[in-house]
Amino acid sequence: MKTKEIIRSQYQAAMEMIKQAITQCPEELWADTQYENQFWQIAYHALFYTHLYLQPKEQDFTPWEMHYDNAHRFAPVSSGEGEIGRIFTKRELLDYLEFCQHEIDEKVAGLDLEGDSGFSWIPFNKHELQFYNIRHLQHHTGELSERLGTLAGIDISWVGMMRSDQG
Repeated sequence: MKTKEIIRSQYQAAMEMIKQAITQCPEELWADTQYENQFWQIAYHALFYTHLYLQPKEQDFTPWEMHYDNAHRFAPVSSGEGEIGRIFTKRELLDYLEFCQHEIDEKVAGLDLEGDSGFSWIPFNKHELQFYNIRHLQHHTGELSERLGTLAGIDISWVGMMRSDQG
């Protein structure tokens, strides 16, 4: 496999895992306020940054059509950094996930892996940014998986790779 195909495969495998978490989340956990960051917020945050960091540069990013100010942030409301707007539904986040899967297929193929990250706050090249982005996605998928396992006894299956003929 070539480098870009490996990157695409690992993105898509990670997306399949967060898709399981979103799909299997019981309604009572979706917006459970016992957590500072609700399930849907974590899922949206992970998808938002996956989408953002797939762009060639910051200026090329156009937020998802349903995005609202601060929807992607974890800052507590009391900090003044943002408020929870309306809660995204599972269906909406699954639609956004599907959009992101298409972005992965489209954007990874055109990456200049040796070019700079395209984001002023990211100090490494585009190649390393892909690992960073996948790790971020998996970090939050793990967080959601742990919540599902602990509170609902739901396990998320490991997805090791997604070949082109699988995605």
